[in-house]
Amino acid sequence: MEFDSSDIKALRAKLEEAERQYSERLARIDALSSFPLPAESLPDQPELVRRLNVLWDAPAPAPPRPLWRPLWRRVMDWMRPRLNRQRDFNSFLVQIMNGQLVETARLHAHLRDLASSLVLYLQRVLPLVDARDRMASSQATMRSELILEAFDRRLESLGRRIEGLLALRDRIETVGAEFAAWRATLASSGSLNPPAADPAIVVGEALQNAFAGRFRGSREEIRERLASHVDLFLDAAPVIDLGCGRGEFLELLGEKGVTARGVESNGSLAREGRARGLDVAEGDLLAFLKGLNDAGAGGVFAAQVAEHLPPRVLLEVLSEARRVLRPGGLLLLETVNPCSVIGFLDVFTRDLSHERPLHPDTLRFLAAAQGFNDVRIDYRAAVDPAVRLQPIPTDGLPPYAAQLMNENVERLNGLLYAPREYALIARR
Repeated sequence: MEFDSSDIKALRAKLEEAERQYSERLARIDALSSFPLPAESLPDQPELVRRLNVLWDAPAPAPPRPLWRPLWRRVMDWMRPRLNRQRDFNSFLVQIMNGQLVETARLHAHLRDLASSLVLYLQRVLPLVDARDRMASSQATMRSELILEAFDRRLESLGRRIEGLLALRDRIETVGAEFAAWRATLASSGSLNPPAADPAIVVGEALQNAFAGRFRGSREEIRERLASHVDLFLDAAPVIDLGCGRGEFLELLGEKGVTARGVESNGSLAREGRARGLDVAEGDLLAFLKGLNDAGAGGVFAAQVAEHLPPRVLLEVLSEARRVLRPGGLLLLETVNPCSVIGFLDVFTRDLSHERPLHPDTLRFLAAAQGFNDVRIDYRAAVDPAVRLQPIPTDGLPPYAAQLMNENVERLNGLLYAPREYALIARR
């Protein structure tokens, strides 16, 4: 998800409004949370209650003396203090009750305001949290984009600096390969005079060798990559290696005691293989297959060859491979996986001699159409996990956003960093 400046401003304004309303509600609750109790609002209440209790517990006044006074005056004298005490008692009691009623009504109204404000406050909590989450997510995305942009600029600068060195190294390797090709040609002729060969062919082969050495790897690297195929051919002698190159797979089979022959159209590579004692024929692989007997081979192998063949030639190679294999014989064709973006862009498109990418389903269909059985695809050359896109940390992000982003990261990994190669494995 990308955010521009207008998105950030809108999110920031929404966050500020949510925080303002949240602060107002919180301040209202703080103000309502502090209120006086009835005893604090009525400081005279304790004295009134004390005096009320005194009047309640006061003893009756003594009868009036002397008795010679008139009866009515004596009754009045006896009634007067009692009436005064009752009046005072009633007055204090009314004052206490009035004060309590007023304060109770005020307290009830205050509690109602507090409850209402608390509800409004709680209603603002979720919008505020959501606004903060969205703001944090946008800021995290912006920080990631800024970091990636700075990193891309630094990579671009570094790439420009090393381009010159890479070009110089490629030129040195090409010149060295040309020299090695001429030296091998002279050595094979047994004379200081070169044989009647087209110099353009020799130079072209040298360029191919330099390219293979530069991008495909050294003999040791190729041996390590092909070693996993050897066990499949232990009971498949003799094995035919189409486009055997420098003969790495032939060497591996020979070390296991498996008889094998190879064919290579690059003359310098074929001579290099024969110089190491390998059975390598120089020439076109289809013509070589057509020259073999029916059902005379136990296995046919080709690594990084199928993608160099035009469709018509590929179909003929599959047909001839089935013809020369005995029943149960094994066919293994290793090629670039175009379903991997990094395999297609970083491997296939680099080599100008590649004819066209072969989708795994296409090659499997063609092999089955030519009569092969037990056809399957085995993916190889997995990408280093450290190169793959890494999951996004969930700190500071809403759970649903982190989950969605990491699911998209995994989908991109499956597309960009799928295995760079695959092998078609089939039986006669």
